[in-house]
This record gives sequence, structure tokens and C-alpha cells, in this order.
Amino acid sequence: MEIAQDSRAKRNVVVLVLAQAILGAQMPMLFVVGGLAGQSLASNICFATLPITLIVLGSMLAANPVSAIMQRFGRRAGFFVGAAGGAIGGAVGAWGLYTASFPLLLAGSLITGIYFSAHGFYRFAAADMASDTYRPRAISYVMAGGLASAIIGPQIVKLTADAWVIPFTGTYIAVIALNIAGSALFLFLDIPKPAPPEKDAPRGRSRLELLRTPRIAVAVICATVTYALMNLVMTSTPLAVVGCGYDKAHAADIVSAHVLAMYVPSFFTGHLIARFGTQRIMATGLVILAGAGLVALSGVALENFFVALILLGLGWNFGFIGATTMLAGEHTPEERGRMQGINDFIVFGGVTLASLSSGGLMNCSGGTPEEGWAAVNLAMIPFLALAGSALIWLMFRPGRRTV
Repeated sequence: MEIAQDSRAKRNVVVLVLAQAILGAQMPMLFVVGGLAGQSLASNICFATLPITLIVLGSMLAANPVSAIMQRFGRRAGFFVGAAGGAIGGAVGAWGLYTASFPLLLAGSLITGIYFSAHGFYRFAAADMASDTYRPRAISYVMAGGLASAIIGPQIVKLTADAWVIPFTGTYIAVIALNIAGSALFLFLDIPKPAPPEKDAPRGRSRLELLRTPRIAVAVICATVTYALMNLVMTSTPLAVVGCGYDKAHAADIVSAHVLAMYVPSFFTGHLIARFGTQRIMATGLVILAGAGLVALSGVALENFFVALILLGLGWNFGFIGATTMLAGEHTPEERGRMQGINDFIVFGGVTLASLSSGGLMNCSGGTPEEGWAAVNLAMIPFLALAGSALIWLMFRPGRRTV
């Protein structure tokens, strides 16, 4: 039975890897141009990264509704809703740039958050039909689909950023095309809709009870900190690179290297988790994130940006996939929608705050881009300490599990 189950899971993984590669390309695209487009329209440069912040806020607000749609109508329906949100958001953002309207650009970003939320469920969908043995690898392989998006997205930015008279408009139009074309993949997804619960069926734990479970609580904390810090630094990177005298092509190349580092390790992260356990891999991710901050603080040469952003992506990969794997093994099927929705609500709530802080730290906390970049990286310290402390507590608590 386990072999048949994993055969079905492997088919779904192929579909989700392709979706990650094609639809996922819009995320590095928007992270490259979002802050620069915002800077071109915002009346106050402290608000330059608001377009990216609104994407993440939209994702946070959409997390529970999208999860509820998937729980009731199936993964496929939720992913179609996400692609529609991405296409509509791209259209509104393009119109905002065409009319030089910052509020419209922000509105498009907020709608784009629907896609960002649905995209976050690819990793959970990979785990749905997988056995306990195959689950870490299924999650890792789907995350590895981002390898192609890391190459495709920034290259599309290079082709489209200045293709129109109004900079970045072509990039937002390309986002529309990606969502329309990529959504066809979900027709091949084979994950059955959850059966309607019977009156006497177990409902599982409440959200509060789930969050009080030690391993779930630590998984949520580590996922939130890992993702938020990655977003905090990546959001400011194009502004820092251009502000330090380099051009937009350099910024695109650095973000591309970062996204590659986010996803290339996914080919073996699942194997490492199976061998060493989730806790050790999560701890390794936090240490690597700290290393990224140290490299960034040591200078603003192109080499510093490249190395810091590569380490940032690698640390995110270990920390986030480890936390996702831990979470996926700690709830029952009837708790799935409830737990995954509240998890992504919390995670993207933290990412929203990080993204909102990023522009202010970068543009308004020092007199120079170098000082702003240093402020962004120093802000990582207390949150790494929080996640590290939570993980240490879990490792040494009585009756602990060591995987």
C-alpha cells in the first residue's frame, strides 16, 4: 500500500515542481522590481518596499480562506484561486505603473498576495499523499522546483523591466502571462477532495490546542523567524545594491543567486532530515542565517552581496523545510486545514512585519545606503536568538523526541 501511495504522491510532486518553476518565477520577479517600482512612485522613500509588504500582507490575510477552500473543495481549487489572484494582481499593478498611481500599485500587490498564499501550500500538498518515509523528500523536491524559477524570474526581469516606456510595466504584464499559462498544470494534480466530516467524526484539536503542542509551537516559531528574516534582507537587497552604486542587472543577478541558494539544496535537504533529524537541520539553518548577516555587515562589495544572499537562501532552505517537515508530522488529517491555515497566517504575519520594516530600516535609519544596509542586517539578531532559544528548549525538554 505504501508503494502505491508514494506512486501517486510522486505524480503530484512532478506537477507541483513544474508549478513551482513556472508560476513561482513571479516571486523573484516581484521581489526584484517591487521595491524599485515603489521607490519610483512613493512620495516618501521610506515606503519604497510597501508593494512587497502588501504582497505578504495579502498572503497573510488569504491564508485561512485559501486553506478553507482547499479543505472543502480540494487543493486544485485553491491553486486555481491563487493563480487568478496572481494574474489580477499583476494587471492592477501594471495599471498602477501606467497611471503613476502608488495606491493602485499597492492594491495590485495586495491581490497578488492571494497567489503568494496558495503558493505556500505547494509544500503541504506534496506531503498529502506521501508516506512518512517519502514525505521529507516530497517536500524538498517541490521546494527544489524553485531552482528553475530562480533562473527564469530574474531573466524575465532583464528582458521586461525597460521594455516599455514606463519602467517595470512589462514585468507586471509578464506576471499575468505566467499565471494564465501555469495554472493549466493543476488539471493534472491528483489529490482527492477531503471527504465531508460525518457528525460523529473526530474534529481534532482546536487552533489553540495545536499551538500549545511543543513541537508545533517550535516549528511555527522557526518557520516564522526563518522566512521573516529572509524576506527582511532580500526585500532591501535591490535597494541596497542600486544605492551602493551598482545597476539593476547586478541586483537581478544577486537575487537570482539568492533564489538558487534557496532551492538547490532541496535536492538533498530531505535526505539530510531523514538522516540527522529535523531539529539539527533547523539549527544548522539558523547558524547559516547568522553567517549571512556577518558577511553583509563586513562590506558592500559585490562579492559581499552575493555571498551574504547565497547564505541567506541556504539558511532559509534548511530552517524552513525543516520546520515544515516537523509541522507536517504533528497533525491529523482532520486538523490539516486548521493547522496549515493558522501556521501560514502566523508565518506571513511575521513576514509582513519584516517586509514593512525593511524599507524603513534601509532608507530611513541612516544617512547612507551602507548604514541602512547595516541596520537591516543587525535587526536579525534578536529574532535568531528567539528561534535558537525555542529550538534549544525543545531539544532539552523532558520526554523530548530527538528527530
